Amino acid sequence: MTWQPDSWQQKPAVQQPAYPDAAALGHALDELRTLPPLVTSWEVEALRNQLAEAEAGKRFVLQGGDCAESFADCRAEIITNRLKVLLQMSLVLVHGMQTRVTRIGRFAGQYAKPRSADSETRNGVTLPAYRGDIVNAPEFTPEARIPDPRRLLRGHMHSAMTINFVRGLIDGGFADLHHPEYWDLAWAKRSPLATEYQLRVDTIGNSLRFMERLAGTDLHEFNRIDFHTSHEALVLWYEQAQTRQVPRKPGWYNLSTHFPWIGMRTADLDGAHVEYCRGIRNPIGVKIGPSITDDWLLGLCRTLNPDNEAGRLVLIHRMGAGKIADHLPRLIECVKKAGHRALWICDPMHGNTQTLASGVKTRRFDDIASEVRQAFAIHADCGSRLGGVHLELTGEDVTECLGGARDLSEKDLERAYRSQVDPRLNYEQALELSLQMASSRGVTPH
Repeated sequence: MTWQPDSWQQKPAVQQPAYPDAAALGHALDELRTLPPLVTSWEVEALRNQLAEAEAGKRFVLQGGDCAESFADCRAEIITNRLKVLLQMSLVLVHGMQTRVTRIGRFAGQYAKPRSADSETRNGVTLPAYRGDIVNAPEFTPEARIPDPRRLLRGHMHSAMTINFVRGLIDGGFADLHHPEYWDLAWAKRSPLATEYQLRVDTIGNSLRFMERLAGTDLHEFNRIDFHTSHEALVLWYEQAQTRQVPRKPGWYNLSTHFPWIGMRTADLDGAHVEYCRGIRNPIGVKIGPSITDDWLLGLCRTLNPDNEAGRLVLIHRMGAGKIADHLPRLIECVKKAGHRALWICDPMHGNTQTLASGVKTRRFDDIASEVRQAFAIHADCGSRLGGVHLELTGEDVTECLGGARDLSEKDLERAYRSQVDPRLNYEQALELSLQMASSRGVTPH
């Protein structure tokens, strides 16, 4: 079948909002198609080149951000804190791993979430599930839960404000390695990890000044960084409306993000999401879990990367600390034997989610760290390479994941559990994980 941006409509489409007013949806999509793109094709191609380098072992990918963004959190301090966390983590990884790091924010578009059920029941009342701010609202009222196509436009607007603010920060020198003090988070100064982090910062600063003395000039390439955005390509009406052709380049680009990915719930080979993603020129990620079969995985590789291009396909495994050793070696060997090119990334978050007796969802830091350690070791044993991590995290002082440097307990979760969907690592836990990756001999990339 010849691919077009709307080809997905001929395939089974799961996890899509049931919009009650088709005319209103059409009007919103017509308006969305006229709005400026959020990213450019040359930025997309630049990321593909970097992912190809990561595939070859010349880079490491740090992808992180909220499980699901909210319109209300499109605020300067929250966006700045997210960027600070990723910059600090990447600085630790650059220093410890002695390699370049590609930073991909899981934001500026992560406004939709898949749900395990189409509806939710409370006290005998059943309403549509909350599917993220780009679809409906979290309040448990009939009015809030009706899918509203005008929210697609609000999603574009909030994504534009977020990415443009991030670009402004970076272009203004916020990411300058000469001034890592810009990245401090006030609440994190009391962290038990602050001293270790500061030692790394001081070492990098001394090295930078030494190189500049040798060169006799400032090294301006350390004044700014590349930064890319990503989100799950879930609401296909939104993705289609932002899919465009550009002058002097073949094919179609999704210009709502640099790096869209497919989740486990929407990765069916004959499904709408795989059909949509196979036709765009962006690099594509796909989540794979313990239930994926060899044939399914090989089918995804063939469909999403038919020309076997470097930097095109990213396989994001999310197994769980207790299952990764039983399933990941099989998948690595399957892809290697078939000769498919792919960048492997570890998502240690989703396979380690648990629900407490209180009904609260959480994750244990030790499980998250264990899955990352095991992933590095398994790839090395299989003659493969782990090229990055995919994390749900925030720069806010939340208490949503157990353990970490402060050994957060179930009681601590009551203090600052703010996520509407999945639990996130807070700053300390995210930085601790990056320090472990950078410092432990057992997780040094090969």
